[in-house]
Amino acid sequence: MAQYRTSVKIGNWNEELRLEEDTKREHLEKKERGELAAQKVDFLKQHMLSPVDLTVTTDGRLHFGDVVMLVNMGGEERDCSALSINADVNSFNKIPTPGIISPCGVVAGRGIQACPRTAFIITSVDGSLEGSTLHFDQSFALKTTSGFARGLYLTSDLQSFQKCAKKSRLQEVNLEDGSSFLSWWKIVHFDPQERLEYEGQPVPANMSVLIIHCKTNQALAVLGGHVIWNTYGKEYEMTAHTFLDSHKAEQDNNRWTLCNSDPAGKGLVLLTHTQLGAPNKVLTQADPGI
Repeated sequence: MAQYRTSVKIGNWNEELRLEEDTKREHLEKKERGELAAQKVDFLKQHMLSPVDLTVTTDGRLHFGDVVMLVNMGGEERDCSALSINADVNSFNKIPTPGIISPCGVVAGRGIQACPRTAFIITSVDGSLEGSTLHFDQSFALKTTSGFARGLYLTSDLQSFQKCAKKSRLQEVNLEDGSSFLSWWKIVHFDPQERLEYEGQPVPANMSVLIIHCKTNQALAVLGGHVIWNTYGKEYEMTAHTFLDSHKAEQDNNRWTLCNSDPAGKGLVLLTHTQLGAPNKVLTQADPGI
């Protein structure tokens, strides 16, 4: 009787061999097309985290056409963060040109870096000329940069069972193609007692303000208690909801700074309002390799 040896092939050895060869061939084909998961992540970060030049203001005011970042200075439950595009490997395509797919979500990212992911253009909705000054309570739109970010508009609508933020279930904020009344916002002063006095005045750059959605009258907010883990790490959920304290004043998660580049080239200068008790602060750009 023949004895069993280690060189003897048993079972479905031929099928297993063919399956292994097919798996290797499929892997190499995906690698050539750039469809591996690691390649998609690298491609996404390469386009989303490339440097962008923010507008340098010469008169200390915000203007239509300015490229800015929306930064929240943080609070007890969260770090300093910036409004960011929440695009993953399934949120973009390469054909016919590389770019994110609409609609796309937004988050508050902790990487304070001027890039296509965090740069937004102040866009006119009332016929104001590009370069003209933005005023308090004047309607405007926030649009992503062209190219990979596709020039999408920051949009929100009334909360419903089918359309709401995933974690908090509050009013959803996302990016959509094309401008409409749903993408209209306005800036008001963060102090309710001074709000009426500032109405119609030019909006200073690098100052803490509230960004109100025109249709729903809800303020743009970051939620430190609702963490989102994505390709870029730990980030926070975004919503349109006004959070009031015991004095009927908006809380710090509703306060945003539309900041631009420092003329001296030192990064981002956030000139906060003196009533916040914070001195002038310089935030350097984050490492693009995150």
